[in-house]
Amino acid sequence: MNNTVLNEIHEEIERASEQRAEIWHRLSEGHDPALQAELRRLNAELDSLWDEHRALRARMRFGDRDKIVARARVEERLERAA
Repeated sequence: MNNTVLNEIHEEIERASEQRAEIWHRLSEGHDPALQAELRRLNAELDSLWDEHRALRARMRFGDRDKIVARARVEERLERAA
């Protein structure tokens, strides 16, 4: 399932990147405030997608963040008790 979600995120990143490239091309022809707003929106969307991609890959590789933190706290308590 995680690989499926990762692939879907990648597809969304590719789609948004293609749209962004088209907007940059259109903006090279002249100033357009609406296109600039769309470019800002796409950049924010891409930032969010990449964040989601990195978080999912980290969960796939290392496990759930909450479980990792809980394990670290247990290990820390054991070290202090020793």
